[in-house]
Amino acid sequence: MTVDTDRNRKDIGAMPTSAPSMTVADLNDMPSPKSRGVAFALAAFLGPLGGHRFYVGKTGTAVLMLCTAGGVGLWYLYDLILVAGGSFRDIDGRLVSRWDPEEASRGEGISAEVLEELSLRRAELSERVDFAERLLAQPRPAEDQPRSTFHS
Repeated sequence: MTVDTDRNRKDIGAMPTSAPSMTVADLNDMPSPKSRGVAFALAAFLGPLGGHRFYVGKTGTAVLMLCTAGGVGLWYLYDLILVAGGSFRDIDGRLVSRWDPEEASRGEGISAEVLEELSLRRAELSERVDFAERLLAQPRPAEDQPRSTFHS
């Protein structure tokens, strides 16, 4: 990854790249790959020990937080509010804002054939559940009435 601070400058002899260069501002606009849910859980349970800061890669401040017991609780509360509000940043300065980072890529690798098969299986399962519910909804014979049996 290259950081280009002057977009109008032309370097003679520079190697052409197929990917556009990214600025630091572009990188900061991207959400972090770290999970906000995991960071929040770590902040809630291991906040005074800096668990959430270790998770996002901020080991220096995490060790400091560990030594000061979360800044005597104040730093811990401040970070807990930041994480809950979605304003906490990782080591690269990106916002830890997505509760589930895998959410965006869930359906990418599934083919249409697999989705069709899953749809058919779901319909079949729905029919079976409906049948079982109808069987269970039928009234049961009372204890004093004889049950019908088949005689050959």
